[in-house]
Amino acid sequence: MAKTIVVKQIGSAARRPDIQRRTLIGLGLNKMHKTRELEDTPSVRGMVAKIPHLVEIIEERG
Repeated sequence: MAKTIVVKQIGSAARRPDIQRRTLIGLGLNKMHKTRELEDTPSVRGMVAKIPHLVEIIEERG
């Protein structure tokens, strides 16, 4: 089984640059306090690293 991480949106996309909004959508997030379980890949980690003020990793599984 692949390693996964649970990512939670903690910041609003309102009044943010378009690239940050698109990164949230790419992670499958669009509303405050929504969580997603994603594969732990370098690309997903990079997306999370680009918007650390909007998301947090709440759990690492696997």
